[in-house]
Amino acid sequence: MNCFDAKKYCLTKTGAFEDYPFDNLTPVIKAGKKMFALIGENSISLKCDPLLSGDLRRQYPAVIPGYHLNKEHWNTITLDGSVPDDTVRFLIDLSYELVAHPKSKSTSRKSTEIE
Repeated sequence: MNCFDAKKYCLTKTGAFEDYPFDNLTPVIKAGKKMFALIGENSISLKCDPLLSGDLRRQYPAVIPGYHLNKEHWNTITLDGSVPDDTVRFLIDLSYELVAHPKSKSTSRKSTEIE
């Protein structure tokens, strides 16, 4: 998957749109007012569950902590073919879900307390 394909896939998400808040060259894909993907020249940065981030970083050298982003919640993936396309699509889906349909912290706490 290359950057063009990744951006095209991001834009298939409901309500997703392209924005350029940083400069005229770096597309950001948003859901509502929140960014879920930042497209670089040969990379994509995506929000991720912190519990999954470490595993991805160990498994794929092309996955690193988010470049100029919160290192706990964002990964930057070099799109050099070393991360399978299905995995990149899964991570785009996850990033979109985390931003477009966030679970509230109070809901998470309540479900934990019940268990």
